[in-house]
Amino acid sequence: MFEILAKFFRFSGKENENKFKLSIVIGLAEALASAMKIPAIMYVLIGLISKETMGKYIIGSIAIMGIAVTVDIICKRFSTVLQTEGGYNASAFTRIKIAEHLRYLPMGYFNSNSIGEISSVTTNTMEVLGDIAARVVMLTTQGILETTMIVLMILIFDWRIGLISAAGVFIFFVINSIMQKAGKSDSEKKVQCDTELISQIMEYIQGISEVKSYNLLGKQAKRLNDANEACAKINTKMELLFVPYHFLQGVVTKITGAIIVIGSAAFYINGTMSAVYAIGMTISAFMLYSSLECAGNYSSLLHVVSVCVDKANAILELDTMDIDGKEIKPQNCDIKLDHISFSYDKRKIIDDVSLSIPEKTTTAIVGPSGGGKSTLCNLIARFWDVDEGKVTLGGVNVKDYSMNNLMNNFSFVFQTVYLFADTIENNIKFGRQDATHEEVVAAAKKACCHEFISQLPNGYDTVIGEGGSSLSGGQKQRISIARAIMKDAPVVILDEATANVDPENEKDLMDAIEALTKEKTIIMIAHRLKTVRYADQIVVVDKGRIAQQGTHEQLMTQDGIYKRFVDAREQAVSWKLAPCPLAQK
Repeated sequence: MFEILAKFFRFSGKENENKFKLSIVIGLAEALASAMKIPAIMYVLIGLISKETMGKYIIGSIAIMGIAVTVDIICKRFSTVLQTEGGYNASAFTRIKIAEHLRYLPMGYFNSNSIGEISSVTTNTMEVLGDIAARVVMLTTQGILETTMIVLMILIFDWRIGLISAAGVFIFFVINSIMQKAGKSDSEKKVQCDTELISQIMEYIQGISEVKSYNLLGKQAKRLNDANEACAKINTKMELLFVPYHFLQGVVTKITGAIIVIGSAAFYINGTMSAVYAIGMTISAFMLYSSLECAGNYSSLLHVVSVCVDKANAILELDTMDIDGKEIKPQNCDIKLDHISFSYDKRKIIDDVSLSIPEKTTTAIVGPSGGGKSTLCNLIARFWDVDEGKVTLGGVNVKDYSMNNLMNNFSFVFQTVYLFADTIENNIKFGRQDATHEEVVAAAKKACCHEFISQLPNGYDTVIGEGGSSLSGGQKQRISIARAIMKDAPVVILDEATANVDPENEKDLMDAIEALTKEKTIIMIAHRLKTVRYADQIVVVDKGRIAQQGTHEQLMTQDGIYKRFVDAREQAVSWKLAPCPLAQK
């Protein structure tokens, strides 16, 4: 139990840990105030028995009780505020910490882990740690403190009853410890089920168009229902698991109370305890039961807290790429790949590749699907680190740059564009938050998207849906280009940026790309002949190696992958559909 409490405090961060510790100190005062009810009761009893001095004792009792209640109220208020602040601040701080940590993880992590799993940590897990965990931890702690103070107070009045109380408390927490060990495995399963449920919900929502189009509503709904039922089962199982232990703890407290009552009566009968003390100890037994119940009930959830902490720490402990580089301004934007190799999931993706990309030139990377084109660009931009060799920008190893400084030199336009649920203006100036409206409009005009933006109900203040769902593919792509123009980085990477554009939008998109790439170092992954034909160099990547390299004219003289690629494209363009026989009838 105490190990879990210490783990949670460490996890909360120094500032919040101090708040929780201060809350415990205040809780100690609160527990002492609660225990002071025992001498207050004793004073009342003495006053009732000693009729001649009853007023004095009753006034003394009222004074003690008044002080105890006042201290209790004040302490409870400040303790609750500290607990609430500590819990929510710890949650918010950890969310930010995880988000920052995710920025510097290799992209392979996101390939092997679902969005649902990652989202579960930053939403459900953080909610548990911010709200439930703080309450569970502090209420458990408070229950332990009050129990301890009551036992000490009983020991002061009568050591025999005090020992009986201490023995009962000891047995209670032995059972509690066994309960926690028994619930450890189910606590882990509960967190796993919660994660799986969130994953299924997100997958269902994100893939709803495919689900509808392929009539898979029943199948996907079943997967979602299965995940929901699994959560319900594990929650029910946990509750049923704890029932016998809670019952045993209740039996222990009742037996302890009964022994205290019987012992007090026996001591009174044999003349070793006064009537006042006997009655006072009997009342104390009920107070002890109440504080023990508080500690026991909440402590059953401590392992859920522990699992959530471990889950969050598992992400924070993942090895990030080396990001502690220097703030370097490159002398030029020459890019060189020097015998680089890269493996993922024990499979070699890039194998001993060397390539030189001079500043302000266009390099087109083509090749069969799965050959390593995108991986090559990811290594250049350091989304991954190479296993062997080195990548340099301006003659400096990309690992020597700080991550933020390195990213300042790159702009990206991907095949799949992600736009945020925000205004169009904020999406465009995403990489330059201090940009003026005039600068945003200028970038939009260069990207050939000013016209359609102006026709929207609120123009640049139009809020688009998550992912840009309210816009067409071509419109999203042009906004993405406007975003890249706004950033004005010297190196531009185009990852099949024109792959899904319809013919009527193609000219606007090509004009936008031309505006973006003027006087830049361009690296493009493309499959359209017209986009690669005029590149300064064309690099053919196949099976992780450079199979061919040269200009369009040079490669067309060689009998290789590129020539076959061009010939196949030209043949496809020349194809014509034969008239349908049924249409001629």
